[in-house]
Amino acid sequence: MKQQILFILLIIVNLNVYSQDKMRKVEELINETEPGWELVSEWISSAKNKIEILKVDNEKAKEALFKTQITTRSPMGAIVYQTGGILVDNGWIRILGSGNEKLNRTLPDWNFGKTITEFGKPTPFLLIADDAIGGFFLLNGGGLGKDVGKIYYFAPDTLEFEPLDLSYSEFLDFCFNNDLEKFYKGFRWTNWKEDVEKLNGDKVYNFVPFLWTKEGKEINKNSRKEVPIEEQYSLNMDFRKQLGIDK
Repeated sequence: MKQQILFILLIIVNLNVYSQDKMRKVEELINETEPGWELVSEWISSAKNKIEILKVDNEKAKEALFKTQITTRSPMGAIVYQTGGILVDNGWIRILGSGNEKLNRTLPDWNFGKTITEFGKPTPFLLIADDAIGGFFLLNGGGLGKDVGKIYYFAPDTLEFEPLDLSYSEFLDFCFNNDLEKFYKGFRWTNWKEDVEKLNGDKVYNFVPFLWTKEGKEINKNSRKEVPIEEQYSLNMDFRKQLGIDK
């Protein structure tokens, strides 16, 4: 009898998992009555920092939205569906959308193989944005701490995932209105604006000495070169393992 009950419970659990993993059609994800983009647009129009909305490709946007499985009622879904991405502060911060020639990465595809193993399934975190110095912003899905739904910053100067205690919407406000000079104090070199404006959104600056070393703290004395962001991300994760940060 106990075995039969256990068997039934396992079936129920499997059915629940299946129903959670079943991906909704893109038409079900597009919210026409309460579109989140109206709110995001208002935030952008009143932003203190320089914002560039990258042109969207409608077919790519639909595909990215389907893979992300988030409705356009949410700010994240709205950005994926309505933009190719958003550049902040001359392109210093890149918020992922559905891809553009200036930022040729979609939010779901960039995460695939890193945090996503299969589209539609829960992830430990989502990489939602990054910056020109190899820092990454992540939305916690439970793999970074108990504060699910909060944003973390992978800091290239410490190689640590630092909690920002911000929701995704609050993160957008941080990007649009926060004093980014203060947040990035010590990591903006002379003429950084001119350099970053020319930097493709799929590349970052790699510094030598590395920013996490004692010698790498004086940014204007470091040498720097453009590298693919994929390369820098892998390098950062390898350093975490080599230094024993990842147990």
